[in-house]
Amino acid sequence: MTTSKLEESESSCDISQFHHTPFYCEENVYLLCKELCKKGIADAQGSDLFVVFISNDKKQIPLWRQKASNRADGVVLWDYHVICVQKKGSGDTPATHLVWDLDSSLAFPCPLATYVLETFCPSFQTFAELRRCFRIVHAPIFLRFFASDRRHMKDSNGNWLRQPPLYQPIVAQDGTVHNLDGYFQIRATDAVTGTGVDVTNAVFTEKLGVVVTENQLEEFFSQIP
Repeated sequence: MTTSKLEESESSCDISQFHHTPFYCEENVYLLCKELCKKGIADAQGSDLFVVFISNDKKQIPLWRQKASNRADGVVLWDYHVICVQKKGSGDTPATHLVWDLDSSLAFPCPLATYVLETFCPSFQTFAELRRCFRIVHAPIFLRFFASDRRHMKDSNGNWLRQPPLYQPIVAQDGTVHNLDGYFQIRATDAVTGTGVDVTNAVFTEKLGVVVTENQLEEFFSQIP
């Protein structure tokens, strides 16, 4: 526990330097990736960054240590959530991978193992239908193809359910104006079998990345070349 706290404090960043609009986590992470590259915290092309969508068939995922919660344990039942994972080290020089979550009360960034333990609470027994799945997309691909016109945040009369960001909606480089649904629609049957080289390599080529289960998450990142 002492080691984790030391790692967190040594790698902490000022979260106020990053743009955050409540309930627009996918856009927050999009801008976060760009800012990490701009600041030199990540590779200039974002090659060490991965965007991770978290959801399931029921669109109900319990996450702990969330700022939006009114509970002491910080638990929230989101329909989906988005974080950024930064791969650290390679080959014979492995290092602790980091999670950047603008909505978490944990350190910013937080070691992946600590984040998994504190945010997903593996020891807490949840219903099978609430188990989380993860769509992992390589940041350079995400920054190129992601688009959202925010239609998911409007009711049937066109009124905003949540106040949108002040900047213009994100349009993909190919002109696509909305494809968010393709990212957060995640089913357990989408999950890959195993986490071998072929699977980890696929994340660098697939537009929508790859889907893994909670049990595969840490192993997946440990195997990324």
